[in-house]
Amino acid sequence: MEVTLPILILSIPLFMFLFLGLVGGKMSHKMAGILGTLGMGTTMVLAYITAFTYFFSGSPEFIDPATGDRLQAVIFNVDWLQFYENLVIRIGFLLDPISAMMLVVITTISFMVHLYSNGYMRDHHGVWETGFQRFYAFLSLFSFSMLGLVVATNIFQMYIFWELVGASSYLLIGFYYTKPSAVSASKKAFIVTRFADLGFLIGILILSFYTGTFNFTDLTSAPVGENIYQVSLDAANSVKGIFENSAAPMFMGASVLTWALVLIFMGGMGKSAMMPLHIWLPDAMEGPTPVSALIHAATMVVAGVYLVARLFPLYLMETAALDIIVVVGALTAYYAAMIACVQVDIKRVLAFSTISQIAFMMVSLGVARPEFHHGIGYMAGMFHLFTHAMFKALLFLCAGAIIHAIGSNNYTEMHGLRKFMPVTHIAFLIGCLAIAGIIPFAGFFSKDEILTACFGHSIVWYIWMSAVAGLTAFYMFRLYYLIFWWKEHKVPQGHHQPHDQAWTMTLPLVLLAAVSCVAGFVPFGNLVTWNGEPMFESSSFLTNLEHLDWSVAAISLVVAIVAIIIATVMYKSENKMPEKMAQALPNLWRWCYHRFYWDELYMFITHKIIFNGICKPIAWFDRHVIDGTMDSFASLTNKASYAIRGLQSGNLQMYVWWYLIGAVLLGAVTVICLI
Repeated sequence: MEVTLPILILSIPLFMFLFLGLVGGKMSHKMAGILGTLGMGTTMVLAYITAFTYFFSGSPEFIDPATGDRLQAVIFNVDWLQFYENLVIRIGFLLDPISAMMLVVITTISFMVHLYSNGYMRDHHGVWETGFQRFYAFLSLFSFSMLGLVVATNIFQMYIFWELVGASSYLLIGFYYTKPSAVSASKKAFIVTRFADLGFLIGILILSFYTGTFNFTDLTSAPVGENIYQVSLDAANSVKGIFENSAAPMFMGASVLTWALVLIFMGGMGKSAMMPLHIWLPDAMEGPTPVSALIHAATMVVAGVYLVARLFPLYLMETAALDIIVVVGALTAYYAAMIACVQVDIKRVLAFSTISQIAFMMVSLGVARPEFHHGIGYMAGMFHLFTHAMFKALLFLCAGAIIHAIGSNNYTEMHGLRKFMPVTHIAFLIGCLAIAGIIPFAGFFSKDEILTACFGHSIVWYIWMSAVAGLTAFYMFRLYYLIFWWKEHKVPQGHHQPHDQAWTMTLPLVLLAAVSCVAGFVPFGNLVTWNGEPMFESSSFLTNLEHLDWSVAAISLVVAIVAIIIATVMYKSENKMPEKMAQALPNLWRWCYHRFYWDELYMFITHKIIFNGICKPIAWFDRHVIDGTMDSFASLTNKASYAIRGLQSGNLQMYVWWYLIGAVLLGAVTVICLI
């Protein structure tokens, strides 16, 4: 493949960020929106060409002619920083199944968000949001950062773009910087993810110290000349040998490699909002709704999943790290699903849904083992990342259209909107069916592949994740009925009647709804696998149906349908049942509503323990002991200077007296010494 396309994929968003950031304020809002959207549209087309060339061209550069396995291809890789001969940081473009898939996901969702924002960032009178050009500049920076992250050829390049993603999210979440809540949310996201990224950086340094490289092809590949993937635990045998044969120390019973991988996963926990580093994500709703779609669908939150997938051969060597990922993911998925069942802010329901679904992907990677269906969990996790990006972006953009029409995030001010917003209603329903896992929508196929992987790993995790899937169907249809049914919508006096939005907002809904209907039929098992080897023999449109484990799929389908029926009975029409349920389990309802008091716990730890218990005594010691000591020295010096300032008065008689006194004293000392 020529270098031109990859360079343009990265260069266009960067150029649009610089151009709109520097010149955007001097052009009209409409022109800035058009330029930003065209730039992202061009990037999307180039990304599609690159991905389709990789997957379907059959070029020996990408496909092993002998085995049919897909290979990694480093399109370009230039030296940037050289520490010593064997440790060089490079900036490059790595193309393989997961990076090609992510190019499609990121550019698709980003383009939809760019197009959608042209309508969303205006009010009903056509007045543009203040800072509209700045908003589009930040969107371009976000897209550039995420694209640079997924095509990184080495882990340090990934870390650089990882931090750029964090900076971009800070700017977008805090876009409404005049709102204290938005400023607080942006700082919260930045601080929590920076804390996690410290672990990520330490893990990188440990890994690179013992391996002498940052490059992914060195860290996750067999010796040069062989297939870079292996369907066994020897996928990274060269790295494994380094840790086994060197003097790499143990710490608390775990190897250095285990600690490095766990610390690297800590960075993924922050970006993907895994417990206990999840608290920033719900507050990120303070940004404009298109930002929520971009963060929660295709960019920031999936970075952690992508990180684990990128280093998956290393994680296979230390299954203890994978076990940690499974436990963290399973707990996070269940926790977030429970909280989503009682929230009243529709964007927060979708935010906790995102946390739960990202945790689903983490669990899928954690249970993936090559001995069970060739590591189906890896493929399933990436498949769910792909399908979830489409229907979750659809749900967020639908929520944005509803909020734009109603002027509130609270479902209590909505109800009965199906008659007023028919297109949004159908699109939202499709998104709910997809995330609930109803056949033939996209989520059915990817979710059931994850459950199949869990079943092959442990019956306990299968039952646990099946329960989470049931809760997902319940809370999504609870939200659907409360927005579009429940009771007739009454337009408040002085308010306009809600309606479907302009074509710039409606077209992305239609396109994403269509993708959510058919994305499940993509023969993902033949495109994206951890070993590069096609998982299925055929690659027809019905491949995923033909290779489903129907014993698992049938049970999960029944669970989803039962959950939807329960939600229908409770929320389709106004009744006292939800209130009675809350009264029957008041403590559980209150704990879920308050997110199990995680924010209060963090506030207690930071304010009561760290600030009051640790920082205040340190500040007192600094102020009274250290500063007091220095102030005492200064005071003594000042008093002494006042006491002896007469010595430099300029009075000649005084100088003579001091001279005589000194001479007499010197003479006396001399006499005493002689005696």
